[in-house]
Amino acid sequence: MQSNDPIEYPIDGTLDLHQFADQDTKAVVEEYLRACLEKKIYSLRIIHGKGKGVKRRIVESILEKHPNVAGFKHEGGSGGSWGATVVDLKILI
Repeated sequence: MQSNDPIEYPIDGTLDLHQFADQDTKAVVEEYLRACLEKKIYSLRIIHGKGKGVKRRIVESILEKHPNVAGFKHEGGSGGSWGATVVDLKILI
């Protein structure tokens, strides 16, 4: 049974995109950024996986254009390497 009801997702600074379809990635990331800003969470981690890089490219294209993104980079070391992106948002006053 499928439902079109919204999924409750914790807004805690970590977004794991593994459970979302590629075509939903843009909307999910944009909404998560909005929710983090609303909750005053300015450092976050987006887990997109390594795979073929489809979700990573979608995430990067969103972050490059988003007016509230101060910067982003691939997570280093054992934190996910290029399977996760660390994002710094601009602090809104």
